[in-house]
Parts: sequence; C-alpha cells; structure tokens
Amino acid sequence: MLRGVNGSGKTSVLEAIAWLATGRSIRGATRETLVRQGADRAVLRAETAVTGGRMLIEGEIPLARTARVQVNRQPVNRRAEMASALQVSVFSPSDRRLVEGGPAERRGYLDEVLREQHMRWEAVVNEVDRVLRHRAALLRQSAGRLNESILSTLDVWEGRLSSSGTELVTAREALVRELEPLVSEAYSHLSGRHERVSLTYRRSWTGELGEALRAAREQDLHRGATTVGPHRDELEIQLGAVPARTHASQGEQRCIALAMRLATHELRRETAQESPVLLLDDVFSELDHYRCTALLEQLPPGQILLTTAMDPPAAVGSHHVVEVAGGGLLSSAAL
Repeated sequence: MLRGVNGSGKTSVLEAIAWLATGRSIRGATRETLVRQGADRAVLRAETAVTGGRMLIEGEIPLARTARVQVNRQPVNRRAEMASALQVSVFSPSDRRLVEGGPAERRGYLDEVLREQHMRWEAVVNEVDRVLRHRAALLRQSAGRLNESILSTLDVWEGRLSSSGTELVTAREALVRELEPLVSEAYSHLSGRHERVSLTYRRSWTGELGEALRAAREQDLHRGATTVGPHRDELEIQLGAVPARTHASQGEQRCIALAMRLATHELRRETAQESPVLLLDDVFSELDHYRCTALLEQLPPGQILLTTAMDPPAAVGSHHVVEVAGGGLLSSAAL
C-alpha cells in the first residue's frame, strides 16, 4: 500500500508500473505530463518474477522522440511482448466515466479488454479506426456529391469496414456476455445489495453492416461522417430496472465501475499464465466503511498495489505500507 497526502506522488508510482506493462498512461496523460518538469525524458525500470525466471523491463519516454521499451535488454515494439513480462489491471477514480460518461468510454473499455485478451485484437481495432478515418476523409472530399471515382473508393472502404467492423462487434458482444455475470456478482458483494447489474450491447445498425453502410450513404455524404458502425455502438448499463448512467447515484456509479474492473481482472486471471498485478488508485475515496471492507474481502489472490490518502481500514491485514511524500518513498512498514 502507498500512503500519502494528495499530490505526494502515489499515482505516479502506479502510472510507471502500468506504463511498463502497456506503453500507455492510465490517466491518458500527455508525454509532457509524464516527463518531470525541466527534464528531457523519463526513464522507468522494473524487475518482475514470472514463470521461467526474472525479467528486466526498461522504458524511456523522451519529449522529442518515440518512446522505447526493452525486455531483458532486447527492444520490444508490441504490447503483447510487454505483457509477457508484466500484466496489470488498473482501477482509478476517473473510471466512474465508464458509467456516467458517453458511449465512447464504454466502447474503449471493451476494446481495451479485448486487446489484453489477445494480440490479434490490437490489429482489428486499429484497422477499424484506420478505415473509418479514410472513409470520413473521402466523404468530406466529396462535398456531398458522388462521382464514379468516389463511389468505387467508397465500395472498397465499406467492404473493409464491413469485414473488420463485424468481427470487432461480434467479439465485443461475446465479451459482454462473459462480463455481465462477473460484474453483477462483484457489485452485489461490494454494495451488499442483491440488485442486478445488466450489460447490453446495442449495435447502431441492423442486418449486415455492408448493407447498412450503403443505405446510409446519402446521409453520410450530407454530414461528412460515418453514421453507422462499431464507433456508434453503445454498451448500456442498468442497475436493477433503471439506466445506471442517469439514475444511479455517484456512489453507485463508482461501485459499478469498480465491479467492472474487478470483473475484467477475474476474466484475465482465468486465461493468463501469470496473474496480473492489480493496481487500485485511491480506491477508498467515496466508498463508505461497509464497501471498503467488502472490497478488501473480495480482493483476488495475487499481487495488489493500492494507494490511499487516509489510514487504511482495519480489514487490510498484515500488508506493507509505504509512506510517500514530495515525490519520493519515505519508509516501509508492516501493518
């Protein structure tokens, strides 16, 4: 456990660990934010113990060049290669956006989980994004008018979007079916209420995606944007019989978001060779005593790092507490 006042640097430690596992900021921070003011780069190092021995992970985040990662002194470029040395599951206070935010937050969550499950989904998600950008550029270029050249190019991009988009959405739907019982169970345990959390994936089209794209061409030409496809879908979350986004309290929304992260962690534990490290940032804030205790009772086996600005609940047990202040680690003691 990392304990310290707000702004002491607790989250930066979790950020560094997560970056070495994913190559991304858990807060969506820019490179300039990740590098200390006055420095031209950030350097990260971690040693992990995995099946087969210890692994050294090193990362460099320069202000002016591409970031670099090495595993056992060998350069790696793919997220899957980084995951072979370190896997993490992360919960942060901003995760409440999964419930209260717009559809893009929830689509991004599903795609993130898919990428963590298998490296092939990284390529599928990137292909869908790339095709959507090209189709949008073509629609804007057309200025609302079709000619033979634009029509033939639209056919190409729509064919590719139909193939990769349908593959991605089918995988999202299968993932939602896997997650729903895990999320509902985790929420019931955290809240102490037997109220079901339901997840429903809503496509933005019916029938075949290729046919839906052709049917929407006139509208898309007028708007200069693609109005149907994986980027317009929604993951609906309900608490009992009401939409969680509009009817759940802030505490309930935070509890649902935490349940979603715990569910994805459990899903990954079932399939991964190594149990991911669970990173919980400021997890006790906005949770009452009952929910804090319920969370601690529900924590899965494996390595867990959490941050707090307050004294930990008594149920934490005999774990180590590291005091953090001024961006540095001050002391370590067993509870």
